[in-house]
Amino acid sequence: MPLVRPQNLIGRKPAGPDGGTRSFYDEVGGHETFVRLVDAFYDGVAADEVLRPMYPEADLGPAKERLLLFLEQYWGGPTTYSQQRGHPRLRMRHAPFKVNPDARDRWLTHMRAAVEALGLPPAQEGVLWDYLDRAAHSMLNTFED
Repeated sequence: MPLVRPQNLIGRKPAGPDGGTRSFYDEVGGHETFVRLVDAFYDGVAADEVLRPMYPEADLGPAKERLLLFLEQYWGGPTTYSQQRGHPRLRMRHAPFKVNPDARDRWLTHMRAAVEALGLPPAQEGVLWDYLDRAAHSMLNTFED
């Protein structure tokens, strides 16, 4: 099943008398929340012997920035990711890396810890986690070790 932008499903709701809408990005705290998520995630990746080699830069800063911009845009925040990098093409961008079940599970372990560290209300945590879990499973590209 293709991943669908959440604001097309559940991420938008009426914001007030002006008839505007609020994105999931806004509901969970916007930029600061996603910075916290990405920072906590990469704290785990930095020490992971399987995942760390998948990030070619000596510093994880560029990878953090890409993930931050992608997640912010996906959840209804600024569209900077597309302006800088074009279409996400997640499977294509991950194709050069061996994403097997072990790598996926490690990614999910670090992301789960990062999501839990946010302390979101259960409904919002569930929406965020559901997407991240599905996204991780969709990135599998091999079953070889």
